Amino acid sequence: MTSLLWTLIAIQILMGVFDTFYHHELTERLAWRPSQRYELQLHGVRNMMYAFLFLVLGWLEVYGILAITIIAVLVAEVVITLLDFVEEDMSRKLPASERINHTLLAINYGAILVLLLPVLIDWAMQPTGVKSAYAGWLSIIAAAAAVGAALCGLRDFTAAGRLGRMHSAPAAGLVEKLPDSQTVLVTGATGFIGSRLVASLTASGHQVIALVRNPAKAELLPPITLITSLDQIPADAKIDTIVNLAGEPIGNGLWTEAKRRKILESRIQMTGDVIDLIGRLERKPKVLVSGSAIGWYGLWQDQVLTESAKSHACFSHELCDAWERAASPAAEHGVRVAYLRIGLVIGTDGGFITRMLTPFEFGLGGPLGSGKQWMSWIERDDLVRLIAHVIASPGISGPINATAPIPVTNLKFTEELSRRLHRPAVFRIPDALLRRVGGDFANELLLGGQRVLPNKALMNGFKFRHETLRSAFDAIL
Repeated sequence: MTSLLWTLIAIQILMGVFDTFYHHELTERLAWRPSQRYELQLHGVRNMMYAFLFLVLGWLEVYGILAITIIAVLVAEVVITLLDFVEEDMSRKLPASERINHTLLAINYGAILVLLLPVLIDWAMQPTGVKSAYAGWLSIIAAAAAVGAALCGLRDFTAAGRLGRMHSAPAAGLVEKLPDSQTVLVTGATGFIGSRLVASLTASGHQVIALVRNPAKAELLPPITLITSLDQIPADAKIDTIVNLAGEPIGNGLWTEAKRRKILESRIQMTGDVIDLIGRLERKPKVLVSGSAIGWYGLWQDQVLTESAKSHACFSHELCDAWERAASPAAEHGVRVAYLRIGLVIGTDGGFITRMLTPFEFGLGGPLGSGKQWMSWIERDDLVRLIAHVIASPGISGPINATAPIPVTNLKFTEELSRRLHRPAVFRIPDALLRRVGGDFANELLLGGQRVLPNKALMNGFKFRHETLRSAFDAIL
């Protein structure tokens, strides 16, 4: 075991740690994606192999049949990695950084094998036996790597077991309110909300026209008509409903001037394009359901807010008000317009909660600031059902609050999430720190909050499946 070989092993460990925590845990969130259960099982087996190899090679020289066993484990690791590559390509779209990291891992592992196999073959030619090979700090590092790999393996197996128990409600049952054979145009079709809406519509036999940026990367199940521009829709197209959800995400970065401009312009431009499409269609759609958010109301602390409430000035209000005003000209073409003022959407496939699951699962979660701020939430499938209800209800127009009937404080939200995950939630983040780091982003999205009630939805006969946060968490986690 030369110093060069140990250097390559150390590089392999560092790249593996980066891949595990940055990609698998933080950005790709494999532990919460039911589609990645088999991938996690492969990761678990491979991590246990790594733990065994680090522990043996860091402390021992093994001969005869024992050395042959080590060679067999190395070969098995290659097979597991190839199966993992196939599974990843079949089940998800890898980000560029993960593909690059995997390539570097494969090259480095090949170099390790070139240096290690001759040593192991030499050991295999000798009588079976074991010899201590303590190498000081190198052995200590190898032991630490073995413990880390074993813990990651246990984490993968545990997460895979949990994913086996997580089941989504059938998509087809979410839009049963709609008349048969509807043609629905959806912008933002690949987003957290839009993808579930599209899946529900197609599963129920409706025709969907999905506006996407890149059809090759759109993970949408057929039959769907994919377009990259509304100009591709001919004037004689038959479209019954337009659901306009497209827009730059607001919660994935600080609100710099450039970010604010991008958030605002993405919504106004897309909605303007929708209005232009409606204007040139020979047969107008019956309804336009356009996105908005409870940020329209601004920050009101404890005051109960219904659709008749006034607003307070802030960036969230400016954004939502401009978005709603951009959609209003559809009414001039005889189209019913409804503005969905959407709350915090609960689901494990995306949305704000995905940033909380990993720290909470590892016992690092806690309230934000005082925890007294209100969180008006809605479970994702209930939101899809509400969209269908609005489409099917000619009497609903104007703003409609898309939130569950029982909002909760951040403190209550934290308690319910920690209860469901069986973890403590004691790491409170000071509001002063959040404001210093996040500015208006933290003040409006994390610390402000709104206590919003869905009066119009309830008055028009909509029934929530999940009125309480506990019910929602028990269904999705």
